[in-house]
Amino acid sequence: MTSSIKTALGAAVLLLLGGAGGAFVATRFMGMAGGSDVAMAGPGMAASGVMPGASAASPAERKVLYWYDPMFPTQKFNAPGKSPFMDMQLVPRYGEEDAGAGGNEGPSLSVSTAARQALGLRLAFVEQRSMAAQVQATGTLLLNDRDVAIVQARSAGFVERVQPLAPGDMVAAGAPMAELFNPEWLSAQQEFLAVKATGDAALSAAARQRLLLLGIAEAQVAQVERSGKPIANTTVTAPISGVVTELALRQGMTLQPGMTLARINGLSTVWLEAAVPEAQAANVAPGQMAQARFAALPGEVIQGRVLAILPEANRDTRTLRLRIALPNPKLRLRPGLLAQVQLQGPTHKALVVPAEAVIRSGRRNLVYLAMGDGKFSPVEVELGEQIDEWLTIRSGVAAGDQVVTSGQFLLDSEASLQGVMARKADLPAGAASKAMPASAAAMAM
Repeated sequence: MTSSIKTALGAAVLLLLGGAGGAFVATRFMGMAGGSDVAMAGPGMAASGVMPGASAASPAERKVLYWYDPMFPTQKFNAPGKSPFMDMQLVPRYGEEDAGAGGNEGPSLSVSTAARQALGLRLAFVEQRSMAAQVQATGTLLLNDRDVAIVQARSAGFVERVQPLAPGDMVAAGAPMAELFNPEWLSAQQEFLAVKATGDAALSAAARQRLLLLGIAEAQVAQVERSGKPIANTTVTAPISGVVTELALRQGMTLQPGMTLARINGLSTVWLEAAVPEAQAANVAPGQMAQARFAALPGEVIQGRVLAILPEANRDTRTLRLRIALPNPKLRLRPGLLAQVQLQGPTHKALVVPAEAVIRSGRRNLVYLAMGDGKFSPVEVELGEQIDEWLTIRSGVAAGDQVVTSGQFLLDSEASLQGVMARKADLPAGAASKAMPASAAAMAM
């Protein structure tokens, strides 16, 4: 063989080897770019070791349900081609991907063991617990408007003397407030004494009753009866202990019948008006016990009771107003103080999951259900109230199921790319957890 022929054959061999090596290097590079568990070849395969329920059948033997654009997975097409949304080819969706294992699990994602470890997937059981909602609120102390006394003038007269009082002062029951001169009362007392002097018991009793009807106190009538002398000035006293909220007494002023002289609010009990978010309205009811804590009384808890839920909600803060009665035997609770209120809701049985397991998009709430054999299915759930770190579930899962509590956002992102749609859980209670192997159950924490 001549040297020129040998040179040509050697060049051809080198070219063939170079092409094969380049293909090998390209394949290794793409595998490194996608991670150790990335399947880069074949439509419908996903990154990070997450892929729809795969079948052992070849692509030619698998049934195509529809084609879709991974960027718009909800839009389905009946034939392959180029996406009208993006500059890319449509991806087929195979029947085995939606059937799942056994044909009744619905759309799911398959995650390899290595990918589960890399994603840090953790599981938790759906539990049925006895839960009691704890309602936290803030409130302000107010005067008890049911414990009010009004001091009025029973007849015309004049104010002779006023005690040194002002609105906001504390008064005790029976404490003098003012001295009044009442001409009508004076003449009625003189008439009573004159009738009594005649010795007519019936007329004397009628005259005495007239003094009481005019508003003269029983003690003052008895004093007139004992002394035989009329009392010109009448002392007005506080009917109850409390705070003077209104005072219209001034020395020398003229009184008219029915004129309000003072208003006194009792302080033996006070009202605490608390604002509760409307989302927690179902957890409060009249008669419910409440605990109040005040910065002015550190370390002390005051027990009270809900008197009423006021009928109108605050439109700006979206809160309901509660009226709570608190005892105040030592008069340490002063109107205007701020309180932290805690109410214990009724105990009830409920399905609960850790709050971190739920993906809330605003439009719907999802959990990822562990189906066994490395498969995870998105399930739409209806949420109840949140109690501490637990969320109550009204529908969507059953007791004994297992949900993903860590790494579910990565699963949800992959499900969106692959067009795996969430479904309502229709499996019997614990069906998913029964199908789960021990290796998957060991992930639950």
